[in-house]
Amino acid sequence: MRVVNEVKKEEVKITLFDWNNKYLIKFETGGMEQTFKISALDVPEEKSLELMLEGEFFEDVKERFNEMHQSLQKAMKNF
Repeated sequence: MRVVNEVKKEEVKITLFDWNNKYLIKFETGGMEQTFKISALDVPEEKSLELMLEGEFFEDVKERFNEMHQSLQKAMKNF
């Protein structure tokens, strides 16, 4: 597995990997992470992946983190 790029944006660590004819985009914040796998055949060049770190896709990732956090908090109340 090769790290293509690593950036931090709005408290979210983003790591791009090249692995096994796939690109992995890993988003991390706090104790949570989201990973997306994309076939290398669907990506014209590695720099194209950086476009996915902007706009609606990134906003959806942040919203999903909020949902994950709320779900965890709700589950922790049951202990």
